[in-house]
Amino acid sequence: MARRKAVVSIRECVACGCCIKVCPRNAISVPQGIYARIKEELCVGCGKCVKECPASIISLEVTE
Repeated sequence: MARRKAVVSIRECVACGCCIKVCPRNAISVPQGIYARIKEELCVGCGKCVKECPASIISLEVTE
């Protein structure tokens, strides 16, 4: 069954934390203030972080 997950372009992320605030599953962290990291096991692929990111560097990918 296909599943969606959020993916961050770590080279472009500025660690603003906007995505953390909207994630309903607390699947996003910004360790050491460097870039956002998605915990795949918690991400449900809702897309809220994609819409909230001011830099548009988070996308949803479909996995098998």
